[in-house]
Amino acid sequence: MGHKNTILLALFVALITNEAMAEEHVVGGSQGWDASTDFKSWVSGQTFNVGDQLVFKYYSGLHSVVELGSEGEYQNCDLGNAVNSMNSGNDVVKLNKPGTRYFACGTLGHCGQGMKVKITIASSSSSSSPTSSSSSLYFSSLLLIVAFFIACLLIQF
Repeated sequence: MGHKNTILLALFVALITNEAMAEEHVVGGSQGWDASTDFKSWVSGQTFNVGDQLVFKYYSGLHSVVELGSEGEYQNCDLGNAVNSMNSGNDVVKLNKPGTRYFACGTLGHCGQGMKVKITIASSSSSSSPTSSSSSLYFSSLLLIVAFFIACLLIQF
């Protein structure tokens, strides 16, 4: 019986490991999403991977978060074609695929004063393409779920 419990525990740990490896990045660090934060400096000390989360912490009403769709919109602070807009003061963005994402403050003039950040997300495996990486993750998750159910059946016997 002890061996079966060990197998079940190992499978449970394997299932939660993928989520546990993801990091939560508070944008701007201890200063948060604020006009006084040096976002270029903050980004330079970070590594962003698929599965990580960005957390924008700020005073709602004073700031907001606008996701922009292109480098040009980011450079020119063109907020007119926003991909997404958030204003809760504690906004969470999941980084679900490799590539570059652009964020700016939606308050008039703040983006032009430097309240913007460019996030480059690395794939979880630099040699994998996004399609093969997501397929591999799906297959691994499916295998873990099947193994979990088999372990549950073994425990009953």
